Amino acid sequence: MSGTRLWTAVVCLITILAASAVAQDEKNEIGGIVGRTFVSDQTIKGANFFDPIIHTGKALSLEAEYGRRVYVTPVYAVSGEVAFLYNHDIDLNAGSYPISVVPADMRAFFVTPGARLNLFPTTAVSPWVSFGAGFAHITQGDVLIYGGKNPGKNTTSFALQGGLGLDVKVWRKLSIRGEVRDFWSGEPDFPLAPTGSTRQHHYLVGGGAFWRF
Repeated sequence: MSGTRLWTAVVCLITILAASAVAQDEKNEIGGIVGRTFVSDQTIKGANFFDPIIHTGKALSLEAEYGRRVYVTPVYAVSGEVAFLYNHDIDLNAGSYPISVVPADMRAFFVTPGARLNLFPTTAVSPWVSFGAGFAHITQGDVLIYGGKNPGKNTTSFALQGGLGLDVKVWRKLSIRGEVRDFWSGEPDFPLAPTGSTRQHHYLVGGGAFWRF
């Protein structure tokens, strides 16, 4: 399925969930997270130059979340959710001057509808776990880090999401949230820096708040 079709499907899902929220009492939530995304360094296969490792910067990450509880008990609650993660400026580095093998930067976004399980959802403090699946889109810079046109292409790939976190109610319908999520997606297209891998982890660590309605 193409990135455009996946995006259309996600938009339709969000629209349906939002429409069904009318006249429901605090079963819905919307919120935002600010954090950092960590990507492990990767070794370039067959490299014969200094520093044959792709170093990925820890990008400032913004995440928007929408959730709707579908089943609630005093012990646990099950919610449907959509997580949208955006990394605007991810710095890259590999090799040494004048060998250019990766672009200077890239950006990425992830959209992963899924499900979340909260424990003790009616109390002030509620831990949770989450799992979802959707897509990731990575856009590369046009210029390599030491000059020259970047031959790599923008990519869209299937993505899985798994996470855990803690919600703390602070005032009426307002709660704060701390979370760690792993967005597992396809690797960027780096023709000059093959790693032999096809997928990589993006670990988001962040905190924020959400409003229940």
